[in-house]
Amino acid sequence: MDKSLAIPIFESLASGVRLDIYRLLVKTGPQGLVAGEIGAALAVPPTNLSFHLKALAHAQLVSVVQEGRYQRYRANFSLMQDLIAYLTAECCAGHPEQCAEIGLAPICA
Repeated sequence: MDKSLAIPIFESLASGVRLDIYRLLVKTGPQGLVAGEIGAALAVPPTNLSFHLKALAHAQLVSVVQEGRYQRYRANFSLMQDLIAYLTAECCAGHPEQCAEIGLAPICA
């Protein structure tokens, strides 16, 4: 990943609603949620929710699959792992093994 790919991801997550949606989808794991479940869990009206889900999908933070009349959204875990790796690539001057010594939590594999 490079900066030109990371910037739109950060821009998308800069919205409190979109950050809440993404965190909810991460919490639910690979099964994801249909749009109505997301809206109900976060008390976001359908038109507002649609706008935010479209922005997350455009940034590739979520994937969407049509299931009959519903759309199921899932967090893009591999993209988030790539983003975390991008952010920490230069940790401790390129020696991430030293990060544990300064109290930084290890990154999930």
